[in-house]
Amino acid sequence: MANLSHPSEFVLLGFSSFGELQVLLYGPFLVLYLLAFMGNTVIIVMVIADSHLHTPMYFFLGNFSLLEILVTMTAVPRMLSDLLAPHKVISFTGCMVQFYFYFSLGSTSFLVLSDMALDRFVAICHPLRYGTLMSGAVCARLAGAAWAAPFLAMVPTVLSRAHLNYCHGNIIDHFFCDNAPLLQLSCSDTSLLEFWDFVMALAFVLSSFLVTLVSYGYIASTVLQIPSASGRQKAFSTCGSHLALVFIGYSSTIFLCVRPGKAHSVEVNKTVALVTSILTPFLNPFILTLRNETVKAVLREQMQKLKRPHRAL
Repeated sequence: MANLSHPSEFVLLGFSSFGELQVLLYGPFLVLYLLAFMGNTVIIVMVIADSHLHTPMYFFLGNFSLLEILVTMTAVPRMLSDLLAPHKVISFTGCMVQFYFYFSLGSTSFLVLSDMALDRFVAICHPLRYGTLMSGAVCARLAGAAWAAPFLAMVPTVLSRAHLNYCHGNIIDHFFCDNAPLLQLSCSDTSLLEFWDFVMALAFVLSSFLVTLVSYGYIASTVLQIPSASGRQKAFSTCGSHLALVFIGYSSTIFLCVRPGKAHSVEVNKTVALVTSILTPFLNPFILTLRNETVKAVLREQMQKLKRPHRAL
């Protein structure tokens, strides 16, 4: 047997509690994963291909859709294969890599949401300076910082997990290498690591939420000063899809991220991870299209272009 103080592999229980019925989860989860992948890919392609969407708002939306694809790819394909596999094992190195990318990409998503809030704040509260304040260079720096900061900050986090003593076995009661199950397997003193996790949550989740909250406070104050009802409605309509993304993204995660790793049940972790890994990426493309008139107009235009060759034939 491998030395369980530093196991060569972990066993992912996933949905083993369902017994043979877990195979029935494969179909619905696969459909949601493929729809999430295709929906977010369509948004990225539209943002790149259509000149109407070459604006800061859609630049950040494209980044967010890319993040949704990458987050699902870190956990869901493995989960799907394990639903059909009798032996659900992942190597120690593979577990650490999955841990690193899942939480780095997740943290980046929150920062990109705050970038989107800043963009709406400048557009509505400082429209005359919008072109200068949200230039291409500024947007690139904001997006670059949102991607770089979590990936750098997660390096000591994943290295600390790699050097823990895992003397409580190598069975992870989850469908991927989540933080809480890993800490529960360790017999090392993890109090400092849990404090560091709390600091990371403050730095990326709560800080980005605060930026978003303050931005929309100023936006609401500015919009309410617009005399005409149609003007107020138009201003708020540009924020609708982003507000929906903010609500879904934060409501399912924030109460877990600000608590120490061992303080909540694994079952709660699984539920939240399912929401953030499958359901949220599936819903986001619909939110972006159904609540955004510009995206709907671009979609209609592209559909008409696809129909023209068929009519010619």
